Amino acid sequence: MKKEARLLLERAYDSLLLSIELFNRPNDRGRVNAVLIQLDHAFEMLLKSAILARGGAIREPKARNTIGFDACVRKGVSEGAIKFLSDEQAVTLQAINGLRDAAQHHLLDIMEAQLYVHAQSGVTLFRDLLKSIFKQELSDHLPERVLPVSTIAPTDIITLFDHEIEEIRKLLSPGKRMRVEAVTRLRSLAILDTTIKGEKGQPSNAELNKACRRLQVGEDWATVFQGVAAINIITDGEGPSIALRLSKKEGIETRLVAEGTPGASVVALKTTDSTGYYSLMATKLGEKLGLNRHQVLSVINYLGLKDDPHCYKEFKMGSQCHKHYSPKAIDAIRKALEVEPIEAIVEKMKQRKREQ
Repeated sequence: MKKEARLLLERAYDSLLLSIELFNRPNDRGRVNAVLIQLDHAFEMLLKSAILARGGAIREPKARNTIGFDACVRKGVSEGAIKFLSDEQAVTLQAINGLRDAAQHHLLDIMEAQLYVHAQSGVTLFRDLLKSIFKQELSDHLPERVLPVSTIAPTDIITLFDHEIEEIRKLLSPGKRMRVEAVTRLRSLAILDTTIKGEKGQPSNAELNKACRRLQVGEDWATVFQGVAAINIITDGEGPSIALRLSKKEGIETRLVAEGTPGASVVALKTTDSTGYYSLMATKLGEKLGLNRHQVLSVINYLGLKDDPHCYKEFKMGSQCHKHYSPKAIDAIRKALEVEPIEAIVEKMKQRKREQ
């Protein structure tokens, strides 16, 4: 191994060890910020060491400084023979980096369970990369223990965020006068969400306040934070061998964002605005197909499109439920009408209703 790569790897070990020590310290003063800063630094050193070890460069021609975190991730995920990161691993790295950015430059209040998820998934990812790239075991450099230690070890992301949103809604209750605290606490979820969706940078106050208003009126957090809702927490093993990873849900794809795209991360899950994909209500669907409302509802029920998540989705806004359809619903209906005329379908649905 090149000397520079070896020295960078040693720095990566140092920062990872510090992040673990800080996570397990009994005093909370400055703990969250310190854990995220050291964990982020550990990965930047590891990525640069890996790039050098695989024959790549960590400086642009004639540049004084080495490349930054995002550029390291991009090389690791896409650059030919250097490639050593999966898209999901890149998303995990981007999430840690986004949280570190908020912790170092502004205000971040992250719940303990969420901090645990990022710390443990970080240790798991560091171990995985160390083994795949350098053929080394993390246990050769760190004690064989449960790292990090936590009294809370969540494995269900839905339960984790259900609890967090409930606490944020309490802070937003009328008369509490704790909106700043609610926004600060919401920031960690918003950062994770925007990172997963491929957006770079910190959420603005306007975006955070909008999310607060949506949660106040009772909107489901999964529609407010669609990126977070698109991932799972998966575990391997139990006790000292526990490994925790963030993973996209089945059916969700990843995409490499074009270099130079303003405000974009390196990798994103394909979970862009669902209301943009499911953009058609029944009336609009009928207009595009040349059908009246009765006809379009008849063919929707005839084909069972409401049972197909690719064609239909409900959005809750307060106490109201809005029923939306995707372009795939148009394709499904058109194919059905090529086989059977709409009049015959309407008549069959009338007969079905009479028989019920």
